[in-house]
Amino acid sequence: MEILIPEYVREILSKLNTSGYEAYPVGGCVRDTLLGKAPDDWDVCTNALPEQMEEVFGDCHVIETGLMHGTLTVLTDGLPVEVTTYRSDGVYTDHRRPDKVEFVSSLKEDLSRRDLTINALCLDSKGTVIDMFDGIEDLEKKLIRCVGDAKKRFEEDALRILRALRFSSVLDFDIDEYTSLAVCEKAPLLKYVSPERIYAELKKLLCGKRAGRILLEYADVFSQFIPEIAPCIGCVQNNPHHKYDVLAHICKSIDNIEPTPTLRLTMLLHDIAKPGCKTTDENGIDHFKMHPVVGAKAAEEILTRLRADNDTKDKVCELIKEHDNRFPATKRSVGRFISKHGYAFFDDYIKVRYADACAQSQYHREEKLSHLEGVIKIRRELEAQSACLTVKDLSIGGNDLLALGFKGRQIGETLRAALEAVIDEEIHNDKKELLAFVSEYLKK
Repeated sequence: MEILIPEYVREILSKLNTSGYEAYPVGGCVRDTLLGKAPDDWDVCTNALPEQMEEVFGDCHVIETGLMHGTLTVLTDGLPVEVTTYRSDGVYTDHRRPDKVEFVSSLKEDLSRRDLTINALCLDSKGTVIDMFDGIEDLEKKLIRCVGDAKKRFEEDALRILRALRFSSVLDFDIDEYTSLAVCEKAPLLKYVSPERIYAELKKLLCGKRAGRILLEYADVFSQFIPEIAPCIGCVQNNPHHKYDVLAHICKSIDNIEPTPTLRLTMLLHDIAKPGCKTTDENGIDHFKMHPVVGAKAAEEILTRLRADNDTKDKVCELIKEHDNRFPATKRSVGRFISKHGYAFFDDYIKVRYADACAQSQYHREEKLSHLEGVIKIRRELEAQSACLTVKDLSIGGNDLLALGFKGRQIGETLRAALEAVIDEEIHNDKKELLAFVSEYLKK
């Protein structure tokens, strides 16, 4: 089997080869190409030492990405390629990074330190695959398996635990039995991984094809860094609207929504507060009052711990707070919601409601989905009509109110009151009507 290596990568291989060094494209670029995907980037490994690489690429634009660890980024035609010296990692006392890196001359020794067999593939200069750990067979079997001893790989770098789960989710691959056991056994080591790295892996994992299944099967692993998940495991929902326990419902809802980080994070956390809000009435029916509000607060704490960016955090928390908001399918109600949140948020809210409903029982499901269709229809009508839904859409503005004698905070308050009157269809968005309305408002 031969793979076509891009010309800009061939140039780098040629420079190293003509200088007497070995050089091989390695890792994800080989894996993705074999899977029929265009690689995001290309990496090269070589037996050239860092100082020798600098000499070879002396006439190129280079970035000393991590030269002390043997990595140099070479830019060819503006495209970056990371070139790294063969290395053998020393002891990992922090379960994250080796205490020291030793440069080696053996390709096999370099590949043997990598995490997964499907990431330990490389190519010779002709594009022929070099496979020392049966990575091609694992690709064909759709199997995630560690190179060598899985426990040792995870003890060296605990982030590899999440990487194994992430690749299983994204590629829709099974996890080798021994690797799976090692994932569960070594999960407590995730405490050594920075929140930023956990969050980065979590987002990719959640957007994978197998996200819900992975979360359900490895809930105890995720509980290591989101302990709020643990009470959801096996938390029954004895309610006609539900047929799954809380965690299973969460997992189903994740798979029911489009794979964007914000929406998948919303579904992961939307019912996180249910166990703590659960009550059971005299008929044995479970209720979860206030769980959206409590859940939004819990989600904020979780996303803050994971160092999520503020935009994502704010949107996820607001969607969680609103996810159980069932307003009537009327212009007034839909208009008020869009006025508060905007069209884009409304569209995501609808996606969340659909995903939630489709992860519940069949009880009134058709009725729920029909109601959502009605709400969507009104949303489209409002947008088509360029409906007045913000203060900026009003036919009057601050200067008009200044001329009538309004001052300071009165202006904003009065414009908002006028907007509500227009949305409620008490008056039209007509300047004359609006001026009459605010004149009366001034007298109050």
